[in-house]
Amino acid sequence: MKMNRYEEIWLMLSGGMLVIFMLITGYQTFALGMGPPSNKETIDPQKVDETAPFDNPGVFKTGENEYEVVMTLEVFNFNPGKIEIPTGSTVTFIMTSKDVVHGFQVVDTNLNAMVMPGHIQKATQTFDKPGEYLVLCNEYCGAGHQHMSTTITVK
Repeated sequence: MKMNRYEEIWLMLSGGMLVIFMLITGYQTFALGMGPPSNKETIDPQKVDETAPFDNPGVFKTGENEYEVVMTLEVFNFNPGKIEIPTGSTVTFIMTSKDVVHGFQVVDTNLNAMVMPGHIQKATQTFDKPGEYLVLCNEYCGAGHQHMSTTITVK
C-alpha cells in the first residue's frame, strides 16, 4: 500500500509528539516525583476520636521550621479551629472527615484537598509570607456549609 507523502509526514510528526509527551510524563513522575499518591490510608470514620493521631488534633512541631497539623473536619467545623505558625514554616496537614466529604482550601495558596470520611488526606505547604490565611470548605457539606471556615495565622 502506497501512502501519500503528506500522510507519512503527519504520521511521523504525530508519532514523534506522542513519544515526546510520554518521555516528559515519565520524567516528571520518576525524576521529579510528581506522580499521583500511591499509598491509601484509611480509618473507621465512626472511631475517628479514638484513632491516633486524630484523638489529639492540634499543631505539633516536628523539626526546625517544620510543623504537623492534625485536623478533623466535621459538621461545619475545622478542629483545631485556629492555627498559628511562624513565617517560613513548612506545614504538613493530616486530615480526615468524621461525617461527609469536605473540602480544604487555603486562600491565596495552591493548597486544595478533598477530605473524605474514612480516608486520611495529607498535604504540605510552606508559608513564606506573614498574615492571616483563610481556610474554606469548598465541597458542599450541608445546610451550614457557607459558615465552615477557619484561619491560619502566620507570624
